[in-house]
Amino acid sequence: MITNKEIIKFLTSTTINASFVDKLKIKYRPIICPFNTLLDYAKENTSVFDIGCGSGQFCALVAKFTPVKKIMGIEIFQRLIDNAKVVNKQFDAKELTFEVFDGKTIPDKINEYDLVYMIDVYHHIPKDYQVQFMKNVYAKMKTGSKLIFKDIDAGHPFVYFNKLHDIVFAGEIGNEMSSKTAKKILTECGFKIVEEYKKTSFVYPHYFTICQK
Repeated sequence: MITNKEIIKFLTSTTINASFVDKLKIKYRPIICPFNTLLDYAKENTSVFDIGCGSGQFCALVAKFTPVKKIMGIEIFQRLIDNAKVVNKQFDAKELTFEVFDGKTIPDKINEYDLVYMIDVYHHIPKDYQVQFMKNVYAKMKTGSKLIFKDIDAGHPFVYFNKLHDIVFAGEIGNEMSSKTAKKILTECGFKIVEEYKKTSFVYPHYFTICQK
């Protein structure tokens, strides 16, 4: 498994003209988010689609540390897409695509990818649209593809540390849900759960739900 030290060393070497907060997220998010665990799922795949790719740091890690050749990321803010293109510009040998989307309409291109990631995205989706969003993801994914769904567990008392984090860095209070509730929604949308577990990094309670269409 790739170590956090290797990941942070690589991301801190990236030069980008971005806001101070965006630079912090790009370089130091691996300290609180277990990217090394998430990267393991990409090692046996040729294509990866990242929903809510932010400034493209996870896509860059996939390009750097795995054999994946085709990578696409989508995000709702143009500035983050611009950041992602800069962060990933060194990977000319790989097919990388970054696009803005409206936060609701999943691009049809998702059905060209074997592995789909949603990393700490779900709790940023408006509460009354969360279920429909996952129905849309399921409908657009190709049969046999996998979804790596990771978020913050509202069933853990440490969830309030993440709420404070989001207030500081995102200017909003997240709509976290428990891993049990998320599993129920994913199953009702049609996904088959193939693996699930939890992991706490510092004071951030993560849950991982690995699904297949």
